Amino acid sequence: MTEDTNFAQLSPRLSLGDAEPDRNLALELVRVTEAAAIASSPWVGLGDKNAADGAAVDAMRSLLSTVRFNGVVVIGEGEKDEAPMLFNGERVGDGNGPEVDVAVDPIDGTRLTALGINNALSVLAVAERGSMLDPSAVFYMEKLVTGPEAADLVDLRLPVKQNLHLIAKAKNKPISQVTVCVLDRPRHQGLIEDIRSAGARTKIILDGDVAGAIAATREDTGVDALMGIGGTPEGIVSACAIRALGGVIQGRLWPQDDDEKQRAIDAGHDLDQVLTTTDLVTSDNCYFAATGITDGDLLRGVRYKDNTIRTQSIVMRSKSGTIRFVDGEHQARKWEPYVR
Repeated sequence: MTEDTNFAQLSPRLSLGDAEPDRNLALELVRVTEAAAIASSPWVGLGDKNAADGAAVDAMRSLLSTVRFNGVVVIGEGEKDEAPMLFNGERVGDGNGPEVDVAVDPIDGTRLTALGINNALSVLAVAERGSMLDPSAVFYMEKLVTGPEAADLVDLRLPVKQNLHLIAKAKNKPISQVTVCVLDRPRHQGLIEDIRSAGARTKIILDGDVAGAIAATREDTGVDALMGIGGTPEGIVSACAIRALGGVIQGRLWPQDDDEKQRAIDAGHDLDQVLTTTDLVTSDNCYFAATGITDGDLLRGVRYKDNTIRTQSIVMRSKSGTIRFVDGEHQARKWEPYVR
């Protein structure tokens, strides 16, 4: 089977012009995250996260309009961050080809970008229509992410210490060598104490738990798990990546107040349910693309040299389990419409 085999050849129930995305879509998506990363890069370190996010959103929306699919934004970031939107329900793509759900995060780590701190990414995920969870405006979820070795052992309902010992055993390492990525938030003070009292180490991050979730599932990153409460959009985007990477993300919706809790209940959500990777994204034909904005553990950030702009991206497709790293070199003058 060649690298260019069309998805229709892989599935006899499909015909030419089918309504499912084919494998070549992945490299179209990386053009979108590259554009968003390049557009936001002039704002790195300038302290204005909304300006950076606005530039990334505009570039992402513009490039999405050129991709051959009929997409609907299921997971957008605007409402939560009070920032320029790629809003839920927005139609994206050129209107032709497969019908897909789209999850966008033009900048995962707007504060990281504004402060010039590592691990800011532009991310995008696409899956077959109707396969992404609709969180019904529950913006946060409790998360547990780990790699393939312990994927079948951990359970979000177990005590932190027990999960960490299960991870240590699965990875054949002492608990003292287990490292857990946690967002730096006051709500995580008790979690951090539990992790450390279990004998494990913490890696505290300011923002960017998509990068943290990916690190928790990949080898040689120095991260064995991600725990804590983070954004639901980021959780669903991460689930698309984890579909390709292996491992597991488990989540439980975490309403911030009674009004949000009631909206979730009215929408039919069970707030006690532990959602797994396959609950968050039911399709195994999904795509993930990310481009570095600032340097990080996963990707290099946008760099300028002479008359070129250099980017580094990662692209994944769950159906084939393919992961590609893409180094881009772009002529700066041709990107002037996207850069302030």
